[in-house]
Amino acid sequence: MVSGTRRGRGGQESPGYEDNPRRRGIGLATAVAALGGFLFGYDTGVIGGALIYLKDDFGLDDNGQQFVVGILLVGALIGALAGGAVADRLGRRTTLLIASAVFAIGGVLSGIAPGTGTLVVARFVLGVTIGISSVCVPLYIAELAPKERRGGLVSMNQFMITVGIFTSYLVGFAFSPIEGWRWMLALAAVPAVAMFVGMLGAQESPRWLINQGRPQEAREVLLGSRSVEEAEREVYEIQEAAKEESRWGWADLRRPRLRPALMLGVGVAAVNQLAGVNAVIYYAPTILQEIFGSSGAILSTVGIGLVNMLVTFVALRRIDSWGRRPLLLGGTAAVLSALVALTVLYLLPSRDGIVGYLVVVALCVYIAAFAASLGVAIWLVNSEVYPTPIRGKAASLGSATHWGLDMVIAFTVLTLISAIGESGLFALYAVLTLLGLVFLWRRMPETKGRSLEEIDADLQASAGRTR
Repeated sequence: MVSGTRRGRGGQESPGYEDNPRRRGIGLATAVAALGGFLFGYDTGVIGGALIYLKDDFGLDDNGQQFVVGILLVGALIGALAGGAVADRLGRRTTLLIASAVFAIGGVLSGIAPGTGTLVVARFVLGVTIGISSVCVPLYIAELAPKERRGGLVSMNQFMITVGIFTSYLVGFAFSPIEGWRWMLALAAVPAVAMFVGMLGAQESPRWLINQGRPQEAREVLLGSRSVEEAEREVYEIQEAAKEESRWGWADLRRPRLRPALMLGVGVAAVNQLAGVNAVIYYAPTILQEIFGSSGAILSTVGIGLVNMLVTFVALRRIDSWGRRPLLLGGTAAVLSALVALTVLYLLPSRDGIVGYLVVVALCVYIAAFAASLGVAIWLVNSEVYPTPIRGKAASLGSATHWGLDMVIAFTVLTLISAIGESGLFALYAVLTLLGLVFLWRRMPETKGRSLEEIDADLQASAGRTR
């Protein structure tokens, strides 16, 4: 660790990495922004427990349940497509401020919904906000973080998603005795208010500031976590990249030099969803209800959520030392193994006794492997691989792929279970995961310890070799 002071240009002293109080500001800004990830996780996870009770209050059949779950994903897809452009226009910090306010309003509206129509509108609005924040939060953190800490800091977003999911399961279990689904949904407003207050004092992204012609402000932000030399060098690199690639628009996503980055970002997002994780997140209580009953099913998902959260924490602590590629490939292989096990278990004639507990164990292994690999990788890869001037728009494509496939899953899980059974569902996801593993083996580079500009330069060289 470095302490004391560092010498800048002309002998100028700058605060040491440990002594600079603004270094702590980077961590605080990351934590506050990652509350967007918490809300993402809470609002997507809480519906699983709430659905068991609200389906009776509102008289929802399988299609109605899928619509209440899926409408959030429709909004998220729209938000993801718009999120990059909004973040580029308004700034990362301002976008997150607005998102936190809408999260609070949407949470309260969900909780007081008098009928299905109001609930659907509220969840659609929440979905748009989740889509925008899913682009903006990792973008903001990646552009603020020093390169040697970027993997762990960006992965904080995914960790907070898992904390949000786990918290939603705990809240669901706490309110299950009174069937209090309204409280489950409305409590999302509490962290949303905390995020709004926290973002009021947060810094703007230095890369966005430079693209707006405000290099001095960007330099001040960078000095919060870099030495003078590092800050000056990073400002220079960003300015040079901006000169070369100024005025990029949506049409420029067709440029040949972007194809390797787009294929990777969109591909990782697709594999993330085609592994079927949100079939588990959204419908685990419904899937487990026949084995353990309503309260037992929700309690089982609390255990699954805890595993998800703890493994994600370990992954984000180690991703900058172990690297992206080993975690991604090893974890995806383990996901595949768990899906095969679930396929076999659901082929058995009965899931009473030990078989039921083995199903929960297999789901825990599945979610743990996913958390350590695809769960962390999607947001990290999509925040790392694109050039600065078009990073927001390009990251939107990866996020939109995630939400588009997520929407398909949400609208089809119960229908597929009715048609081919749980075993057929898990077998389908296993085949898709195998194809995804082959793709990742061929396409995923190692990006740890490299600046965003260095990663972009290597991918540009890759595009030149393939033309």
